[in-house]
Amino acid sequence: MRQSQAWSSIFRPGSPFRHGYTDSPRNRSYVIMNNVLYHLHPVKVKRHSVRLSYTLCLGGLSFFLFILLTITGIFLMFYYRPTSPAAYQDIQALSTDVAFGQVVRNMHRWGAHAMVLTVFLHMSRVFYHGAYKPPREFNWVVGVVLLLLTLLLSFTGYLLPWDQLAVWAVTVGSNMAAYTPVFGAQVSFALIGGVQITPDTLLRWYVLHVLFLPFVIVIFMAVHFWRVRKDGGISGPL
Repeated sequence: MRQSQAWSSIFRPGSPFRHGYTDSPRNRSYVIMNNVLYHLHPVKVKRHSVRLSYTLCLGGLSFFLFILLTITGIFLMFYYRPTSPAAYQDIQALSTDVAFGQVVRNMHRWGAHAMVLTVFLHMSRVFYHGAYKPPREFNWVVGVVLLLLTLLLSFTGYLLPWDQLAVWAVTVGSNMAAYTPVFGAQVSFALIGGVQITPDTLLRWYVLHVLFLPFVIVIFMAVHFWRVRKDGGISGPL
C-alpha cells in the first residue's frame, strides 16, 4: 500500500510516514513545505515575539474567543428560531428548559464582550509599538477592518433576542445607515428588508450574524495571519 499512488498523493515528500530520506537541505525544505504544522509555524521566531509581557497574547486571545463564539453559537442555533414571535421565547427557553442553555448563552454573550475588548486592546498595543509603519501598513488596515467586523458581529448578535432593546437598536442603526452618502436609502432598505422594520428584518440580521460576517472575518483573519508571516513577524519594540 505504501507504494501506491494514493499513498504518495496523501503523504508528500517530507512526511514523517515516509522513510529513507537523507539529512540534506533539499529534504529539510520538503519537511517544512509539505507538513501543515511546520508550515504554520515560522522557521525563526524573534525573541521579543514570545515574551508574554510584550504581546500580552491579545491576538491569540482574540482568535481563541472567535473559536469559542463559533462553538457556542452553533449550540445556540439548535434552539433559536429567527422569527418575530419565537425569537424572544426561544431565548427565555434557553435559560429554563435547555440543559446548560444558560451557561452556553452566557459564555457566548460574555465571550463576545471579551472579544471586542481584546481586539481593541490588541489594536492599541500594535499602534503603541508602531506596527502601522512600513512594511506593515497593509496589515494594519486589515486589522482595522477586523475591528469593525468584530463590532458589527457584536451588534448583530445584540439584536437577536428581538426584545424592545433590539427593536430600538435596529431603528437607530438603520436610521444611521440611511445617512450614508449617495446610497443611504438603498443601504437602509437592504438592512431592514423594506421601508420599515418588519419580522423579515430579524431574518436579515440573523443571516448577517451567523453566516455573512463570520465568513468575511475568517477571510480577513487568514490574510492577517499570512501578512504577519510575510512582514517578518510581529513588530519589535520602538
